[in-house]
Amino acid sequence: MKNIFVVDDDINIGNMLEELLAKEGYCVTRAYSGTEAALILSSQRPDLVLLDLMLPGLDGRELLPALSGIPVIVVSARAGVADKVELLLGGAADYVTKPFDTQELLARIAVQLRNASLAGTSMVLEYEDIMLDTGTHVVTVHSQAVRLTKTEYAILKLLMQNPAQVITKTLLLEKISEDTPDCVESSLRVHISNLRKKLRDISGKDYIESVWGIGFKMNESKP
Repeated sequence: MKNIFVVDDDINIGNMLEELLAKEGYCVTRAYSGTEAALILSSQRPDLVLLDLMLPGLDGRELLPALSGIPVIVVSARAGVADKVELLLGGAADYVTKPFDTQELLARIAVQLRNASLAGTSMVLEYEDIMLDTGTHVVTVHSQAVRLTKTEYAILKLLMQNPAQVITKTLLLEKISEDTPDCVESSLRVHISNLRKKLRDISGKDYIESVWGIGFKMNESKP
């Protein structure tokens, strides 16, 4: 089920969008300010964002850079061509002016989700100081490139795609098997240990947490 993130401080519009999207089979997440949206994005990665511009805290323009790699449809009362051009060049995928036709909005959402699917999974994942480009396979910490093995990259990618979730060893092996079929349970801990060391050598932080008896997740604790 695709997750649509609705970022709008207008409760009535947000409620209408949530009802509309739920009827279409989408999972809906809500935020009422740019600051709240940024907090949610630190632990979740939606499939598409409906973004208002006039938000308390961070406004829509300030939030847009944090949405890199996610299709964003700006939904705003601002109808000026200059506003649309600026936001489209700034990373938004589409722009819908309020008031809008709900069927047109649903069609635009479907188009953006289809385009994202056709484009593959290429995107930039971010967690604290780590950036992982799924298109180029480049990983950086504090803008410094980290040389990872194929297995280490696959592990880090999966953990960063689900930063708040504990990934069991069984699920981890299953998910990365397409990229690294040679990784088995007996060697998994060694791969993760090497990955943690490479990341820690640059920043001094331990980004990956072992959850005893279960698996692994991105570490929420500070150094």
